[in-house]
Amino acid sequence: MKTSNKLVKALKIFIIVLIVGFLAISPFYAYWNSAPAEQTCAVCHEISNSVHVLANSAHRELLCKECHGTALSNGVHSIKEKSMMFVNHIRGINTDNIIMGESQILEVMNNCRRCHSSEYAKWESGGHSATYGYILLDSIQNSNELLNYDCLRCHGMYFEGTVADLVEPISMDGPWQLVNANRNDLPTIPCMACHMIHTDGDLTSSILTENYYWDSLRTIPLHSPGLSFYVRSEKENYTVDLLPAYNIYDDSLMVVVSDDPIMRNCIQCHAPNSRHEAGTGDDRTPRGVHEGLSCTVCHEPHSNNAQNSCIKCHPAISNCQIDVTQMNTTYKYKDSHNNIHFVSCNDCHENGRGVK
Repeated sequence: MKTSNKLVKALKIFIIVLIVGFLAISPFYAYWNSAPAEQTCAVCHEISNSVHVLANSAHRELLCKECHGTALSNGVHSIKEKSMMFVNHIRGINTDNIIMGESQILEVMNNCRRCHSSEYAKWESGGHSATYGYILLDSIQNSNELLNYDCLRCHGMYFEGTVADLVEPISMDGPWQLVNANRNDLPTIPCMACHMIHTDGDLTSSILTENYYWDSLRTIPLHSPGLSFYVRSEKENYTVDLLPAYNIYDDSLMVVVSDDPIMRNCIQCHAPNSRHEAGTGDDRTPRGVHEGLSCTVCHEPHSNNAQNSCIKCHPAISNCQIDVTQMNTTYKYKDSHNNIHFVSCNDCHENGRGVK
C-alpha cells in the first residue's frame, strides 16, 4: 500500500514538473519563433552569414521558420535535427559552412508552394519534376548509356551518395531497380537547382514578366538575383553571371547562342559533348531557322511547356501557305526527322524552291 502511494505521489510530482516546465518554456518558444533572426538564430555564428545575405534578399520579410520550420513542425524528425544543431554548437564543432542535405532541401521546397503556388504547380506539370524512378529506371536510356557519376550532376544533384547507391545493377543489361524503393517518387531537380534563395533581390519588382518569355529581343540582366545553378561537385549555387557562356559549333561554324542569362542555366544540363559540337549530348541550342533564340522564347517558365509558342511569332499561315504547327517537325510529330530545335529551310526545301 505504501509503495502504491509513493508511486502515485511520484507521478503527481512528475506531472507537475512537466506542466511547470511547459508553462516556462512556452513563452520562450513563442518568442523564439516570432522574433527577428538577428535576435535568435543569428546570435550564433553558424548561420549569421546566411541571415545577413537574407536581409537583402527578396525573402527578407519572411521569418526563418516559414521556410525552415520549427523544432516541432515535423515531429520527432525536426526535434532530433534541431537538437543535434544545439549539441554541435555546444560541443564547438565547426559548422560555419552549413550545407542542407537532400531531405532538408525537399522539406524547404514544400514550403515554397505556400507563396509560389502557381510556379510550383507548373513545375509539377513539367519535365523538371521528374522523379528518381522515371529518370534512373529508364530502360531505353540505360541500355544505350551506362549509368555513371555524371548522371547526378543534373538528376539528383543533392543526393548524398553515388549512382551506385541509387540504382542496381550498374550495367547496360537490366532490369534495373532502385536500391531504396522509397526514393522512387522523389524529385531529382528541386527548386534550389536553379534558384538561390539567400541572395540579393528586390521586394517590389520582378526581373521576369509574362511577355518576356515570348519576346526574343529582350533579356534580363546578367546578374539576376535568385537565378543560379547548383554545382554538385562544389555543393554550392553559382549565379548566372558566374556561369560560362558556351561556344557551340555546327561543323566549323560557330552557332549564334542567345545571351539570355536563363539560357546559361539551361545549357549547364542541356549541354553538348566535350568538343562543343551542336546537337550532341543533351544539347538543344536552337539552330537553323531558330538560331539565336533563347529557350525561354518557346518554353514557358517552370512548366517548360512550348505547346502554344509558335503562334507568338508565326502567323496562322506561313510563307509556305502551311500552318507551322502542322509542318513535319518534332513539334507536331515526335518521331519526325526534323527536330524543331535544329530545323532549317533546306530540310524541307531543295535549293530554296518547292518542298522536298
